[in-house]
Amino acid sequence: MTSLTSKLPVAARLALGLIFFVFGLNGFLHFLPQPPAPPAAAAFGGALYATGYFIPLLKATEVLAGALLLAGVFVPLALTLLAPIIVNIAAFHLFLAPGNYAIVGVVLASELFLAWTYRAAFAPMLRIRRELPARAAGQPAPDLRPAASP
Repeated sequence: MTSLTSKLPVAARLALGLIFFVFGLNGFLHFLPQPPAPPAAAAFGGALYATGYFIPLLKATEVLAGALLLAGVFVPLALTLLAPIIVNIAAFHLFLAPGNYAIVGVVLASELFLAWTYRAAFAPMLRIRRELPARAAGQPAPDLRPAASP
């Protein structure tokens, strides 16, 4: 493994963690200005704010997952928490507020790359099986460390 490929997962994890930590905190502290939104995006955002709970829950999840990624702990859990948020970010920018494709691409690529890097952690839930999980059957737990890049 070359020096660059060994550092790429760390760089992707830190970039994704920083993006979600900062933008999640911005949802509470409002330190980054927001540009005016197109009408459809404003209506969507207004509906989310009107629920009273969704935006604080979303931003708290972003801060938590971003912090986990920055700390390098529970990375598969953080990626799982962020996956539906990232799908909605991509759909939002594709359908309601076109633009910002570079940052959306970085976020999406980082999530997919890290999911591939940590694929061993996701493998058990993606297997079609009818038997009991290994631990319930008295077998040792599988190795969930990130897979080495070829």
